[in-house]
Amino acid sequence: MARTRGRGKTVYVCQQCAAQSVRWTGRCAECGAWNSLVETVIEEPASVAERSWSLPRTTPTSLRALRSRPLERMVVSGSEFNRALGGGIVPGALILLGGDPGIGKSTLLLQISAEVAERWGPVLYVSGEESAEQIKLRADRLGIESDRLLILAETRLGEVLHHVESLAPAMVVVDSIQTMFLDDVPSAAGSVTQVRECAMSLLRAAKTTHRPIFVVGHVTKEGAVAGPRILEHIVDTVLYLEGDRFESFRLLRAVKNRFGSTNEVGVFEMRGEGLVEVENPSELFLEDLTAADGSAVAVTLEGTRPLLVEIQALTSPTSFGQPRRTATGVDMGRLLLLTAVLTKRVGLGLANQDIYVNVAGGLRISEPAADLATAVAIVSSYRETPVDPSLALIGEVGLSGELRRVRDVDRRIVEAERLGFRRCLVPSGSPRRSPGPGSTIEVITAETLLDALHRIW
Repeated sequence: MARTRGRGKTVYVCQQCAAQSVRWTGRCAECGAWNSLVETVIEEPASVAERSWSLPRTTPTSLRALRSRPLERMVVSGSEFNRALGGGIVPGALILLGGDPGIGKSTLLLQISAEVAERWGPVLYVSGEESAEQIKLRADRLGIESDRLLILAETRLGEVLHHVESLAPAMVVVDSIQTMFLDDVPSAAGSVTQVRECAMSLLRAAKTTHRPIFVVGHVTKEGAVAGPRILEHIVDTVLYLEGDRFESFRLLRAVKNRFGSTNEVGVFEMRGEGLVEVENPSELFLEDLTAADGSAVAVTLEGTRPLLVEIQALTSPTSFGQPRRTATGVDMGRLLLLTAVLTKRVGLGLANQDIYVNVAGGLRISEPAADLATAVAIVSSYRETPVDPSLALIGEVGLSGELRRVRDVDRRIVEAERLGFRRCLVPSGSPRRSPGPGSTIEVITAETLLDALHRIW
């Protein structure tokens, strides 16, 4: 049984999924995380009678009587940040920004804070990890000087909320949620209880003051926001800043958005002056494209934006009994599936070949529309035959070797033609509209992967 202390009880809470246990175990029974259970004192709630007297009286409202109004967003300069948020910053929204250490979260929010401060009013930037002098050094590097950008180095959330109420800023940034704590919560900063209660307090502050609040969240080695998963359920929008630490490109991806569409992506480039928006990312991803074997161009769709990326593959005879399969930027399961299809349906002898697949530019592709380009790149490397650099590939590969249709084929073809590609191979039966006037791109269709390889070579 859990021990009791006054009006509270002691339980063990998982720091990953917030599951509770009456005794400590090495592994969480819910999510399977090791060494994640932490002893926590949970206060017992007041009795039902006490809660009923303290709750305010509310009245239901008819849906017909409610009046909808358009969202008045704060649209910052540039389209990439607005694209990820669904059109701009919504007043009263609680927005969580996650990402690996050093990926550029603080840099991006400092740049946005400076612009909001100049256009809409004072911005309160709260830092629990850095001192005010450290933030000043970053601002000098970014060329930011503003009298209305207020810096506060504080970890007590009660003090932060007091300043929010007294200053009435146009926007608030909290960096990070894992460093904040409430004095009346009996647990350490960063624990499940503290993170949950601090997030709920910030949510109430955002809704009552009708001001947007950005919250920075740490990311675990698995790539998820550290702390309980309930944190992502509390906030209105979840953004992830992704990218390879050895590459200059950064992707701002929305995985949850109560005020817009999800899976939208903004593309940035890390430079000396900070994060700079990339207006045409396809050109940058293809700037080093060559006519070497093992290279093919895929037309992917990130949210509503078509992107052309180069997929590289390398096959070589294995020196071990078990051939290696290595994927960078593509899903390992898709690579194993395509390898099996090429072996079974096309007849390639890949059983004694090491296969390496990489997406140039550090981009990570998750949609199946890049299957055809990945398979063609593998065949090109295996046969040592280059692919026409003016050919773009679109299509999902099924287990029987058929090419399956993907969405928004017309939009992908238009983007490929705009970047100078002369041919585009798509699955047969893909729904297409009539090409526009002046269109010169040749659209090739194929029913199976083997048919597509015959048409390419």
